[in-house]
Amino acid sequence: MIWPAIDLMDGRCVRLHKGDFDQRSSYDVDPVARAKAFADAGARHLHVVDLDGARQSAPCQSVQIGQIARQSGLKVQAGGGIRNSADIEILLAGGVDRVIIGSLAVTKPDSVCNWIAEFGAEHIVLALDVRIENHLPVPALRGWQDRSATNLWDVLDGYDGVARHLLVTDIDRDGVLGGANTGLYADIKARYAGYTLLASGGIGSLDDITAVKAVGANGVIVGKALYENRFSVQEALSCWPDG
Repeated sequence: MIWPAIDLMDGRCVRLHKGDFDQRSSYDVDPVARAKAFADAGARHLHVVDLDGARQSAPCQSVQIGQIARQSGLKVQAGGGIRNSADIEILLAGGVDRVIIGSLAVTKPDSVCNWIAEFGAEHIVLALDVRIENHLPVPALRGWQDRSATNLWDVLDGYDGVARHLLVTDIDRDGVLGGANTGLYADIKARYAGYTLLASGGIGSLDDITAVKAVGANGVIVGKALYENRFSVQEALSCWPDG
């Protein structure tokens, strides 16, 4: 599945370079209009991140995200700064289909497991943003500003059989358009066949999409490549039709 991405800062569409808030590209387009354009092009899914929320550790743009979901008609997964069940409930009530849990999936797994039980595994996405250190994927926290003391495998072991949806981003490839970390995604699928895996970071060409699909990922997030007109939504969907 193809998931076009909208990253929000100050109500605008932006893209970061390697997760650095000081290296961002802003796009002068209304996020709702952008989402509708994705839908008109044939997309059925949308990935939305409240970057202000991720940075401030509290949701900042839930109202706007709800507008995007309702007015676009897309199946939206969204997050950024989620800290409690009320934050999740607001997004789901606003029209979001799945809520993305980032840093707390690493730091407060007991709470996240309780949310999965409360809202259902279908409505929660574990989003682990990692950097590769000494050949190990290590999660970054709080809008990619801090480093976890544990590795990705230890985190995922704790959710195996509990969580269903997993999104993994190689931060050092994010916004670079240089290709995805297919080795990482192949490793995840080999270790944890039960997760539905979305790949993110580095998609710069249609060949990159094909490569991610070939290693067993269940979907891919596409952001900057669409904004920079490397290819169109229709072309992406031709590589991986949304089901």
